[in-house]
Amino acid sequence: MSSNIDLVIFGARGDLAKRKLLPALYQLDKAGLLPDSKRVAAVARENIDTVEFIKHTSELFKGLYGEDNWDEKVWSRFSRRLHYIKVDFSQKKEFSGLKQWIVDKRTMIYYLATPPSLFGSICKHLDDAGCVTSTSRIVLEKPIGHDLQSSEQVNGAVGQYFNEGNIYRIDHYLGKETVQNLLALRFANRMINSQWDNSCIDHVQITAAETVGIEGRWSYYDKVGQLRDMVQNHLLQLLCMVAMEPPSSLKADEIRAEKVKLLRALRPICGDSVEEHAVRGQYSAGWISGSPVVGYMEEEGCESDSSNNETYVALKVHIDNWRWAGVPIYMRTGKKMPETVLEVLVEFKKPPRELFGRGNPNAVRFRLGAKDGVDISLLAKKPGTKLATEEIDLTVEFVNEFGDRQGPYERLLRAAILGDHFRFTRIDAVLHSWKILEDILKSPTRVHPYFEGTWGPDEAQEMIPGGWNPVGTQVED
Repeated sequence: MSSNIDLVIFGARGDLAKRKLLPALYQLDKAGLLPDSKRVAAVARENIDTVEFIKHTSELFKGLYGEDNWDEKVWSRFSRRLHYIKVDFSQKKEFSGLKQWIVDKRTMIYYLATPPSLFGSICKHLDDAGCVTSTSRIVLEKPIGHDLQSSEQVNGAVGQYFNEGNIYRIDHYLGKETVQNLLALRFANRMINSQWDNSCIDHVQITAAETVGIEGRWSYYDKVGQLRDMVQNHLLQLLCMVAMEPPSSLKADEIRAEKVKLLRALRPICGDSVEEHAVRGQYSAGWISGSPVVGYMEEEGCESDSSNNETYVALKVHIDNWRWAGVPIYMRTGKKMPETVLEVLVEFKKPPRELFGRGNPNAVRFRLGAKDGVDISLLAKKPGTKLATEEIDLTVEFVNEFGDRQGPYERLLRAAILGDHFRFTRIDAVLHSWKILEDILKSPTRVHPYFEGTWGPDEAQEMIPGGWNPVGTQVED
């Protein structure tokens, strides 16, 4: 790893930096994965100095890790890397302080943990202050725009100052170990990849469910919704990992090119097909784990008497290529669900003739998140004199096999430092993702109510013949 790389975090006093970025850097330092010379500049508008920022960060980490997991030696080393710089992002002249901190011939990584509306102006001010060179890199947090047009504008504004090879678009799902493992499980195992097409697979179900609601973010979330927040980025990227063609190599450009091919092959959901292939929902008051919970319109911070914003989405999509022709793929994501689950279920077709009577079809379930693993459902003979079958599950828990691993942001930050684009999204993939959802976002389709603690509106349950499969073991993230 190059030792002459420094990191600048814009929005360092925000929630993302506190919960994810600074802890991830601390863990990388603890693991010995940060060069001794690496520096971190925390940039925000708050009028504090470096000493105060380090104190706040120390208190944050002690609360996060507890006294038992606190490593004073690591903290002492990590805190020496930190420097706080007050900058009003809208004021060009205030970027001079950052310029003074920068050391010539060191590569700068600018992490924009800010709203996308600020991306363009921050890049311009960085360039005007002489902070951008041919080696400078920039990391962009989602959402990159709120629709196709705005995404084109935001990406265009950033692209005026940074070339595509130096832009790293974050999707933290791509930092999950098991999401990456999908490539290995698919392409390294002949017993799986030889069955991975429309001759063997009946359908695919992708579920990203949360028990939490909007967590006091009503004003923000009501302008975003579940389609923009989850489907445009996370679920479509996950679909790419499940359905993309094998790349010619494991180079980042080859993998990202196959993702784009897959997105281009997705059949548009437009016109009359929107009602048939997309179900939107909004949670109303209900019960979770035996306790009453309020509905979306009763949440703290609600600023309207009515809202057509969705907290749940279910989609039925088709991929128009030779591998997946005729195979429906179902995706659902929602808040205030019965369980927190992130999984991919691949259900196989039944044999041409069922010699042992009717039975459940074979399935492979990829469980993603902290308790990740794979479940394979098979039919085996039941003990006894009759030739009858019973479903059995073969389960692998990856944490038991490999132990604890890096978190998503640790992996993504390290990749940005190494200059590895594999875990980041290319501009054409971002724009195609928005294009796929464009007509759904514009459609005035009904938002169906569903009770908190359920799996969404009845209309979504009816989308799949026989209904959605029960989810696997609950996972944490």
